[in-house]
Amino acid sequence: MDDVKAGRFISLILRHHPEEGGVTLDSHGYADVSQLIYGVAKKFHGFNMDDLERIVRENNKQRYSFNEDKTKIRANQGHSVAGIDLELKPVSPPKVLYHGTAAATVPIIMDEGLKPMSRQYVHLSAEYETAVNVGKRHGKPQVLTIDTKAMERDGFSFLISENGVWLTDHVPPKYIERN
Repeated sequence: MDDVKAGRFISLILRHHPEEGGVTLDSHGYADVSQLIYGVAKKFHGFNMDDLERIVRENNKQRYSFNEDKTKIRANQGHSVAGIDLELKPVSPPKVLYHGTAAATVPIIMDEGLKPMSRQYVHLSAEYETAVNVGKRHGKPQVLTIDTKAMERDGFSFLISENGVWLTDHVPPKYIERN
């Protein structure tokens, strides 16, 4: 079994299309682990709890988390499914955060700001190198610096997911600087 492909399928199920795995997400984004394993095993024969635990543990982005007794699992952020409340509390951000994107999208972003698009939130990172890696996934990378302290002073709020991704509703252009 290919853990990367299985992990991507789990991400698809837990973030965007729970019906693909035959699961239902509760209001906090959790799916029943046994239902998820059953749904993933239809595509990746022999998939079991050991496989799921390994994928959760070894995922370099720490995308998933179990509840305490490992009967439920959810994606830590990035949902396009409406109505998911990850129970995150507002947190004061560092002075700046970064957003990685493709260089081709920068003119639009500088004009319209950062929008969540199909997701619930705009994703930002505390590390410049993480933003570079995100940008590479979309083409020639461009990292934008976000003046989050100014945003916070102006009333914007920030959340941080369990895996350290910073989240906000949107970022107007006046807070964005090109690097």
